Amino acid sequence: MRAHNLAVCSVAGSMAAIVACSKKDPQRQPSVPVSITTVKRASVPYIVTANGIAEPMQTVAIEAQVNGILNRVNFSEGQAVQAGQVLFQIDPRPYVAVLDQARGQLARDEATAANARRDATRYAALVKEGYVTSSQADQAQAAATSAAATVSADRATVQKAALDVANCTIRAPISGRTGSLLVRMGNLVKANSVPPLVVINQIQPILVRFSVPQSQFPDIQRYYRTGSELLVRATPSEGTGVPLNGALAFVDNNVDSTTGTVLLKARFSNPEGTIWPGQYMSVALQLYVDPNALTLPAPAVLTGQQGTYVYTVDTTMTAKQRPVQVSRTVDTLAIIASGLREGERVVVDGQSRLVPGSKVAIKGIPR
Repeated sequence: MRAHNLAVCSVAGSMAAIVACSKKDPQRQPSVPVSITTVKRASVPYIVTANGIAEPMQTVAIEAQVNGILNRVNFSEGQAVQAGQVLFQIDPRPYVAVLDQARGQLARDEATAANARRDATRYAALVKEGYVTSSQADQAQAAATSAAATVSADRATVQKAALDVANCTIRAPISGRTGSLLVRMGNLVKANSVPPLVVINQIQPILVRFSVPQSQFPDIQRYYRTGSELLVRATPSEGTGVPLNGALAFVDNNVDSTTGTVLLKARFSNPEGTIWPGQYMSVALQLYVDPNALTLPAPAVLTGQQGTYVYTVDTTMTAKQRPVQVSRTVDTLAIIASGLREGERVVVDGQSRLVPGSKVAIKGIPR
């Protein structure tokens, strides 16, 4: 019996010792390593983003205005050309011959008209003295008038013939870049025929067209109507190339009922010709700049069942969950509408291991 009591006392003593030890040395949860940032105020632009397509400022299809043999092509396919530069030469000889003939006819009829005027003047004087009848004087005047009309018609014929000769030399109406040569030297070309001889695209400057949802249109319209220049930045969609800065140049006068969007166009000087017609572009339209926006790196903002939130860190190095409202995101920055104050510390990396109340250790700072 005594031995049994001793065993019970021994077990009870051991348990008491274990409980006492556990109270003296409780297990501590390790601190979660995190990276933090502070909420800052900054000047942030209000940006509307869209996908766009580049298009020429102007496109001109070069067509012959006269029929003839194409004698000369004065440019290479794809070459940049200047307004007024000679592109093609059609054989002018048939038209020069017609012009010479028209000029000869004009000279002959001018001489006839001059003689008819003199006759009409003489007959007008003679009829007063009774040497000729009024009928004869009227006939002389009619002949002079008819001869003058013939001269006018001859002059028009000369002008038309001269225009045909001039049209044998085809010049670039705009500066731009030529496309494929569609008719080769030595071929017979016809006036206003299809296909054209070549197509010129003006790409300096160049346009980028893009569409925005109608929900964003009131803001765009409000700032566009002020008359101030709205800046637009365009970057090739493939991510290569240097972004170009331009300005909003066109706002369409209707909303596309099938897509619920409004067409816009931005103009870019494109000095190096880096933007090409048909190229897909990423477009950023800046409406205004908020000089005092409350900002936070976008990765700091998480989304849960209750909405967006962040983890703040207090002076005791404890993480606390805080709901926030994000008005918009610009590049890598989240613009905070409510829920945070300037200077507060927020976890920007390591949130996946946190729960409210977790202790944290800031990466890079010794404990």
